Amino acid sequence: MRILLSNDDGYLAPGLICLAEELSSFSDVTVVAPDRNRSGASNSLTLNQPIRANRAVNGFIYVDGTPTDCIHLAITALMEEKADIVISGINPGLNLGDLLLYSGTVAAAMEGRSLGLPAIAVSIEGKEPTHYQTAARVVCSILLRIMEDNVTAVLPANTILNINVPDVAYDDLQGFEITRLSHEHKAEGAITDTDPWGRTIYWVRPVAGPDHDAGPGTDFFAIAHKKVSITPIQVELTSQSALEPLSAWAKGVKWK
Repeated sequence: MRILLSNDDGYLAPGLICLAEELSSFSDVTVVAPDRNRSGASNSLTLNQPIRANRAVNGFIYVDGTPTDCIHLAITALMEEKADIVISGINPGLNLGDLLLYSGTVAAAMEGRSLGLPAIAVSIEGKEPTHYQTAARVVCSILLRIMEDNVTAVLPANTILNINVPDVAYDDLQGFEITRLSHEHKAEGAITDTDPWGRTIYWVRPVAGPDHDAGPGTDFFAIAHKKVSITPIQVELTSQSALEPLSAWAKGVKWK
């Protein structure tokens, strides 16, 4: 299996290095990752300036761009042989619920899927997790299971797997659970501060408020119970169920 591996925390991130080492035991891994932390970059592409790619001493390729840039460049310009799958992670900090819309980790997987490859995003609980190896083993277990079957049966077109792992030893995991995204409600407000010159500045906090949907079946609930959360994310954005009623409604729009 040829794996294209990336992240949004930069090519020196411990989660990326841990996962690359684990995957290399049974697959051919190409790492193309940002040259620095690009968390929160979402699906942004760099279009107004050139992108540069360099190879590090460890063989990783680092790019002065976003996670989406990395995957796009790797697939369309850097890799001589086509990858079989794109994996993004391991991200320190969970990507649960609506917040994944901001995630560079998930965006890298989405770009891979948009360019025709199966894709997985993986994150682990905590900003300074101590069990990256658990998440790496989880990814390997899932990949080996995928390799036993037709990959399209698990990862159909326009779908990625968003995997979140508790920060516990592998033997302390309570299982794997297929989940749905939770829905955040009220977000925490921005923090107002001043810079050294007395000018007003703001710190954005893209996190859920205290009231959010985290019941059984959600990704939040699985993590709270020390289970691996696996959520199938649909890249296709069209609301199919809305097409027919909106078509009927649009006939009443006066345009002449």
